[in-house]
Formats: sequence, structure tokens, C-alpha cells
Amino acid sequence: MDANCREPDLAYKVTPEETVHTYEDYRRLPEGAPYELIGGKLVMTPSPGKRHQIVLKRLLKLLDKHVEEKDAGEVLCAPRDVYLAPTEVYQPDILFVAKDRLEISAEDKVNGAPDLIMEILSPSNAYYDLKKKFKAYEKYGVKEYWIIDPEELSIEVYDLVDGKFRPAGQSEETGSVSSFILPEFNVKPKEVFPAG
Repeated sequence: MDANCREPDLAYKVTPEETVHTYEDYRRLPEGAPYELIGGKLVMTPSPGKRHQIVLKRLLKLLDKHVEEKDAGEVLCAPRDVYLAPTEVYQPDILFVAKDRLEISAEDKVNGAPDLIMEILSPSNAYYDLKKKFKAYEKYGVKEYWIIDPEELSIEVYDLVDGKFRPAGQSEETGSVSSFILPEFNVKPKEVFPAG
């Protein structure tokens, strides 16, 4: 994980420290409100920048194409609620639910840990994606977690082994990263990061 991760600045609005919110509070927010429920705090983030959106679009296209060709399950993107616990409801950038687990993907939210989550770092969200969400995704059983850093032009893949995320390296031969849960899904960083 990136050592540059720091506490969020004013780009994030967080509820007061003494207030603990639950999914019932979160459900009362207006539809489309840019909040996540992280550790019982309602956390609002600004819209992501252009680079983030380009990376999201490219990754989503690659993953969705692969999953459709293999008839492997469902790929969705933010905003899509993922309910992990009464005080933990996130909207990952990209998520995948395997075909044999599609019952967790309800109309209003994903009830439980998706098989794979991809988060694209922005200056305002790095703390949450690298610290808080990392620990929660590990705790609640996300099988594979991708952290994409458009600034560093890097993609880190973590595989869940015995309840802990284990880093998986980049292929030296191809320069690509591979999924453990989706055989034959490989991504080269140059496929997703915009030039310049």
C-alpha cells in the first residue's frame, strides 16, 4: 500500500466524531447523495476528476467484456451500494459478483462482499481506500481487491488468503496484472492510464 496515504482533508465531509450512523440513517439520504457509510460515519466525497473517470471507463470496459464472454457473473460500477455491516456501506468504483453468488445482488444494493472490488485512488479518497476500506474488504471477505493509482500509474492486486489480503505481483514478462478469481483476465497498465 502507498506510504503517502494521509488523513483526509477538507475535500471530505465527515459526521461529528460522537455520532454513529447505521444503514437505516444512510437509507434516508436522497438518492444519488455522494456519501458512503464508513465506520458509522457518513462520509461525503467530491466528484472524481477526469483522469479517474477515464481510468474507470477503461477498466470497466475490459472487465465487463471479459465477464460477459465467460458468462462469469455481473460487473457494476459506482454508485452502487455494497452493504457489509450496519455501519459499513460503500460504493466501490467497480465490483464483480460471481454467477453462483448473484443472489447477493439485489435491486437496491449488494448484500455482502462482492468477489472482486476495484478502487481508483483520488487525492481525496486515498486514505479511505488504502486504510479503512482495505481493512473492511479484508474483514468481510472480498476475495480480490484492486487498487489503481492514476498518479503512480500502478495497479496493485490483493488476494484474500486465510482471511488476510496478500499482495500479488506484476508479471515481469508481460508487465500485466492478473486476477486470481477470473482466470485469463489480465490488464496492462498502459491499457487503462491516459497518456500525458
